[in-house]
Amino acid sequence: MKQLVYLLGLVSIMLLDALAVAQTTTAQQLGYGPNDKVLIIHADDIGMSHSVNVATIEAFKRGMVTSGSIMVPCPWFPEFAAYAREHPELDLGLHLTLTSEWRYFRWRPVAPIDKVKGLVDEEGFMWKTERQTAMKANAQEVEAELRAQIERALAFGIKPTHLDTHMGTLYLRKDFFDVYTKLGKEYGIPVMVMRPTPELELYAKVVGIPINSEILRQVEADGFVVLDHLVRGVSGKNFGERKQSYKNLLRNLKPGVTMLIVHLGINDAELKAVTASWEQRHADFLSFTDPEIEALIKELGIKLTTWRELGKIAWKKK
Repeated sequence: MKQLVYLLGLVSIMLLDALAVAQTTTAQQLGYGPNDKVLIIHADDIGMSHSVNVATIEAFKRGMVTSGSIMVPCPWFPEFAAYAREHPELDLGLHLTLTSEWRYFRWRPVAPIDKVKGLVDEEGFMWKTERQTAMKANAQEVEAELRAQIERALAFGIKPTHLDTHMGTLYLRKDFFDVYTKLGKEYGIPVMVMRPTPELELYAKVVGIPINSEILRQVEADGFVVLDHLVRGVSGKNFGERKQSYKNLLRNLKPGVTMLIVHLGINDAELKAVTASWEQRHADFLSFTDPEIEALIKELGIKLTTWRELGKIAWKKK
């Protein structure tokens, strides 16, 4: 009987130890405490347009936006690449792009078209939706295009701190996702990937994404650094509505590292001609250059970080 009690006790200790390891957040791996709330405020779609570039540069100068990712195939990529070369301290990744979603404002692949025929529509532009790309392209074409984007960024003097995926396209097929992580490992660049949670598993099932918890656990086991939480957007159209949504988000932030994706833009004629979401993008810019939001972050004790910091622990756990 004593031996059984001892064995049960030993098993309980082992289970508790395993649970403690499983609950270790990325924030803790960075040296923060178990209850610390750490935030990456991440500007998407850099290089898409001049308006987006202007807004992003100003937001970086103000200090709340800590990170961002650049769309290499887009027409205003060279403008921001020049700024990035002048400011190597900025935390900039690549927003790997396989879609061109706007009605008239379109872009083509970086790779030669004859090598990526499945990535283009009848007009020679990238497909407008991620579902079209998933149906029409193959993994070899995706790899050719993503390599071309990474190499073009490097040729322009950009040293990416991370890779992520425009419109989530690389999460729609397992072979696309495998290309994503393969290139991240090959180039030594962390990729945006999340820690598996029940909420994420449910979301994947509802929208039909094949990247489940088992796959994400394997990615972490392979040494990739993972986000504890990811927020892709908030409700509201105008500045007042979105600012309130962001305040609520900040007040309810969970412990660990959260990446908050924002889309910045200036409400000029260019952005209004490109997208119907111009007001939300301008509202995001106003929100994250707003002293009241900055004061709330400080009041709540939220720590701001970057992908450059996360990169320091990538592949260290193997």
